[in-house]
Amino acid sequence: MDILVLGSGGREHAIVRKLKESPQVGQLYCAPGNAGIGKDAVCVPLSVMDKEAVLGFAKEHGVDLVFIAPEDPLAAGMADFLEENGVAAFGPNAAAAVIESSKAFSKELMKKYGIPTAGYEIFDDPNEAMDYIEGEGRYPVAVKADGLAVGKGAIIAENAEEARNALQTLMVDKAFGHSGDRVVVEEFLTGPEVTVLSFTDGETICPMVSSMDHKRVGDGDMGPNTGGMGTVSPNPFYTEEVAEICMQQIFLPTVRAMKAEGRPFRGCLYFGLMLTPEGPKVIEYNCRFGDPETQVVLPRLETDLVDILLAVRSGTLKDLEIRWKDQRSACVILASGGYPGSYAKGKVIAGLDENGQVSGATVYHAGTAEQAGQFVTNGGRVLGVTALGDSLEQALQRAYKAAEGIHFEGMIYRRDVGKRALEAERSTV
Repeated sequence: MDILVLGSGGREHAIVRKLKESPQVGQLYCAPGNAGIGKDAVCVPLSVMDKEAVLGFAKEHGVDLVFIAPEDPLAAGMADFLEENGVAAFGPNAAAAVIESSKAFSKELMKKYGIPTAGYEIFDDPNEAMDYIEGEGRYPVAVKADGLAVGKGAIIAENAEEARNALQTLMVDKAFGHSGDRVVVEEFLTGPEVTVLSFTDGETICPMVSSMDHKRVGDGDMGPNTGGMGTVSPNPFYTEEVAEICMQQIFLPTVRAMKAEGRPFRGCLYFGLMLTPEGPKVIEYNCRFGDPETQVVLPRLETDLVDILLAVRSGTLKDLEIRWKDQRSACVILASGGYPGSYAKGKVIAGLDENGQVSGATVYHAGTAEQAGQFVTNGGRVLGVTALGDSLEQALQRAYKAAEGIHFEGMIYRRDVGKRALEAERSTV
């Protein structure tokens, strides 16, 4: 099969490298890709939002499947458009992708079907939202843009002033455009966070191995939120008992709810969970693979990814056994100085071989370009250095050893990825 992957980040590189392992894959394309992806697939200069261009390329090159990785084209109906025009796509249609593209929709869905989540109210007027927040008088409080906001639309306000600033940023200043026309004001949940990606064909749901993300830019969870500075898998807080509760109270009910609403979800459904003292609750849904969770989850996948994609599309997921490596994995993100704020581009990256790799780990390229035969930085999150190990400690040691051999001007990374997970593992032994 010739496959086109849409996207350009570390998640897409992880998907490309996993697909490359399959004996069923012929030619691999990625649009637009990046310098590292270009060593594993043919990069094509197409916009992920240009439906006509993607369709034209797929037809001209006999592409058998388009894997739509980012949320924006899914929400805009890329899967619908390709399928209607005779090109197979992996990813939910726009009606199902609304589970991510509208937080208001997902919250109302959970309320209607009794899926545990934080208490909330929805507002389209900033003054009414502020009146509600002050009336409740409970801080911290979560203020979230209803629409897609590149992972930055959720603001945790510690007091009334911060809540007012959050509403100003989202609803008045329109920092994320129309995504902030409505906001969800949400109860602040506490407890360990867990991410569980899952394959679903609209009927059957197969959760993948769990992971733990590190959102803050600095050690000790300090500094602003980012798109993710590192991940480990599995998440030690996600026990077999917790997994069974999630399956019965969250995963299956969500898939059934979407089907009941006439929006069957087929693709990768992402569950962002908080393990609260009252039990697991949903923080957010995503309609696609997470980044950088994919970079620690897919390396542990034993089953041919193509077989899973085909089973999702044909509705036969119940007949497929999905196997995982009994190993641990860790990913350390190397980012540009200044991220998640402003940062320089074009810094030469030292320490990578001609394929953009290092020994002892896998380097997933997120924000890289190639200039004069050299890899250079081209984004905030530049590289994800991932390693497997028989223990989490071993996986982390390997990832950090590989990361320490890579250098570019202004490079930053967290030194404590996996620390909390290690502590949790040790406390249960």
